[in-house]
Amino acid sequence: MASVFLFHVVGDLTVGKPEMAEFCETETVEAAIRAIGESTEAGIPVWRKRSPKMVIETPEMRQQRFMGILNPFDIVSFLARDWCLEDQERAMRTPVSEVVVHNASLLKEVDPGTRLIDALEMMKEGVRRLLVPKSLGWRGMSKRFSIIYNGKWLKNIDASSNNLINQAANPSRPSSSTTTIRDKFCCLSREDIIRFLIGCLGALAPLPLSSISYVGAINPNYCFMEASVPAIEATQKVPQDYPSAVAVVEPTSEGQHKIIGDISATKLWKCDYLAAAWALANLSAGQFVMGVEDNMSSSRSLPDFSANAMCGDSKLANGGGSARARKFSSRSIGFFTNPSSPSFGIGRNMYRGRSAPLTCRVTSSLAAVMAQMLSHRATHVWVTEADNDDVLVGVVGYADILGAVTRPPASTIPGTQTS
Repeated sequence: MASVFLFHVVGDLTVGKPEMAEFCETETVEAAIRAIGESTEAGIPVWRKRSPKMVIETPEMRQQRFMGILNPFDIVSFLARDWCLEDQERAMRTPVSEVVVHNASLLKEVDPGTRLIDALEMMKEGVRRLLVPKSLGWRGMSKRFSIIYNGKWLKNIDASSNNLINQAANPSRPSSSTTTIRDKFCCLSREDIIRFLIGCLGALAPLPLSSISYVGAINPNYCFMEASVPAIEATQKVPQDYPSAVAVVEPTSEGQHKIIGDISATKLWKCDYLAAAWALANLSAGQFVMGVEDNMSSSRSLPDFSANAMCGDSKLANGGGSARARKFSSRSIGFFTNPSSPSFGIGRNMYRGRSAPLTCRVTSSLAAVMAQMLSHRATHVWVTEADNDDVLVGVVGYADILGAVTRPPASTIPGTQTS
């Protein structure tokens, strides 16, 4: 295992991270759309309100207040319900507690002195965010302090919570993170971990230059749906864990899947949520990802998504940045179409803007895929055959990369997977 995982701690990755502001369960869907649009991640943690009688909150109390992570797909799926489409103003005023998928295991509080390898193990097991206390004077932990602290490893929050309690009782005892600031935290995501690993490629050599097939980073158990089925069926297929994405495919005569797009939280991050909800409820999966102008007759009536007809707030379009489009089109949900494409499959390789799926080949290097994910702010990359950019064979997500970089060399599968 690379020494970078043993000689670095979580605190090294928090330098410069902004303080986390809690998003309360009583906030509305409209407020959540703005918050997600302004966030650096395609999702925000949702919390129960802290009791005013609570003077000192323990990590256990804080964990119980955490509800789950709300992402754009959750919101679009909610807005695509029949009653939401009929009464959009009421839907926008709905508390996010009725929309967020409750899952308290997605977040875990850790001490800044927790080893990076232990943080990676938590994230491989399903933790999406690490809640790290803010501290004064943190400059990163040196090698000798990251290995051992007060005679034992810092593996989890149990050790760190005991440290905080003991520190309060005995201020003279050394702390792993100098002086913590009460009730001030920052969040580390799996994207932060990948970004850190990109800066340590030399320490991981030769793994980053190996193909994703060789290191076993390809997950063949991806979720998919055919382009002809209703797009709303994606709400029943998207997995709870990352990558929260469904590939939209066309079957081939050989029984393979030709990918034409995907429906995912990251694709919907900067979209017009109300227009996307209508499209999800009324269009096929192929029409949703490719654009409706190319695949439906002009005689079909489309709703008028004008600023006056949509709750009166023009700042909800595209995550809170611009006025809402006057008429529904693929552009109004953030997608661009290829006018020369008469069907779903033809012309897929031509430029289609955001609707084109993010893909790589089985022969792509691990470093290239990591860079691809970071540059596109994506949680996943679809994997195609080495000699065919259309035929889908799997997907690479955060957990797959973390598993590949921490897997013992003897357990990697040699050779190149091509199907």
